[in-house]
Amino acid sequence: MTDRIRIVVADDHEVVRSGFAGLLATQPDFEVVGTAGTGVAAVRICDEVRPDVVLMDVRMPEMDGIEATRRLARADGPRIIILTTFDLDEYVYDALTAGASGFLLKDVTAERLFDAVRVIAGGDALLAPAVTRRLISEFASQHRGTAAPAVTRELSSLTPRETQVLRLVAEGLSNAEIAGRLVVTEETVKTHVSRVLAKLGLRDRTQAVVAAYESGLVVPRAGR
Repeated sequence: MTDRIRIVVADDHEVVRSGFAGLLATQPDFEVVGTAGTGVAAVRICDEVRPDVVLMDVRMPEMDGIEATRRLARADGPRIIILTTFDLDEYVYDALTAGASGFLLKDVTAERLFDAVRVIAGGDALLAPAVTRRLISEFASQHRGTAAPAVTRELSSLTPRETQVLRLVAEGLSNAEIAGRLVVTEETVKTHVSRVLAKLGLRDRTQAVVAAYESGLVVPRAGR
């Protein structure tokens, strides 16, 4: 295939690293183009082979996954999925704010892993609704008011409808669900989301959700 998704797996445990790489290699539309055992190696390999997606462990020697994500999460960089053993992990939250597009638990099923890579490669954010929203709600409340000044400033540039769409995205609704809620087409919602990301200078929906909570635009609900 000519349009295979190019993947790098970064984890300091060789068994985990080789296990994920071997699993991904079973898919005809995937190509594992590199593996790394440290954050430094992950950044170097990604600069060399230019993958589409990186599976990134948070805790690695030399450079952790948060800093590696920060260095790779540029406009032309790969999409990053954080691997973790613990869902409510502040390190994962920090990685999301650094530019990761989502996260997976290391005990993820094969099918969930494959779906996640395809979703990320397609340009969407990996917002596993219940777990990711809970993670963001948990830690964003501790970082209220810490959204980047440019993001906070640009929130005022959103139209009322764009602000409404951002609130619904932050609640974890999909484009189809937002379209149903607002009685508009899904294409219209996609346009609003794209404009929100452009105005706020954000890469994807995950960063939009973090910004919505950290700015105080959306407040976590009690017991959520």
